[in-house]
Amino acid sequence: MQKKLSFENPLYVLAPLAGFTDLPFRSVVKKFGADLTVSEMLSSNALAHGSEKTLHMLQKSTLEDPYSVQIAGADVEVVRSAVEILNEQDGIDIIDLNCGCPVPKVVGHGSGSSLLLNLPLMGDIIRTIKDTSNKSMTSVKIRLGFEEKNHVDIAKRVEESGADFLAVHGRTRAGKFKAEVDYDAIKEIKKAVSIPVIANGDINSYAKAKWVLEHTGADGVMIGRGAVGAPWIFHQLRSGNEYVNQKLKHEIIMEHFDKMIDFYGSHGVAMFRKHTHTYSKGYQGASILRNDVNRIEDIVEYRNRIDDFFANNKMVM
Repeated sequence: MQKKLSFENPLYVLAPLAGFTDLPFRSVVKKFGADLTVSEMLSSNALAHGSEKTLHMLQKSTLEDPYSVQIAGADVEVVRSAVEILNEQDGIDIIDLNCGCPVPKVVGHGSGSSLLLNLPLMGDIIRTIKDTSNKSMTSVKIRLGFEEKNHVDIAKRVEESGADFLAVHGRTRAGKFKAEVDYDAIKEIKKAVSIPVIANGDINSYAKAKWVLEHTGADGVMIGRGAVGAPWIFHQLRSGNEYVNQKLKHEIIMEHFDKMIDFYGSHGVAMFRKHTHTYSKGYQGASILRNDVNRIEDIVEYRNRIDDFFANNKMVM
């Protein structure tokens, strides 16, 4: 199967974020500059058991090409069954194994960053995905370790097990999302393996993304929380221009809202409130807007309110 992903130039990747990187958000960042989008993390157990909700989360935008689906799992046979289900789905180019999620519910099942405590099992699961999958690539997302850093050992195991590339979140599991990101460790991984490495963790601005690429020598950056409320970061990186004019921001916000309504129907209004709060941060009149939209249920009324706000208000910071 032809590989659609080239690492000749730095890759700009949207990280999977539960509750945020759904189809509407992914389609927006894809349209405005991301090279690769990844589904929200899916349970291999739920996939293997044919969960309708999980299968619904596999849906992608026509713009998402290439497209990666991220799975979590701790049992080789269950993962094999999940991959066989994914094999029946068209439009998926990459299966990504999550070995980084620090959430207790995931870790408690032996998935996510728990696999960093058992590298032989992690290797077996990667090899199983690689051998079973009919997709063009297999990738892995890791952290630097569980309690302690053993990032080079982890990365080498990922490579030996047949992964085509890996994404590295520069914290241990113990570091959750608060500890300082160790970009030097990502640099060490890049030197230790021959497969492409994508850097992840606290990349929240154009300048930071550029610095991380230069400092680590990574083949790309993966941006998650830094894109929430600022999906135009991919446009900045793609265009090489840090400045984003107000008109483009307004266009992106409205496109995101319209895509939410297309996908979720009227429920998209309530779901867009959290996005309205992040988009309006730093704007004049933001608190009034937030109060207003918390009371609006009607699609047209909500759309008119935010359309008017972002067309006529300026950032104050």
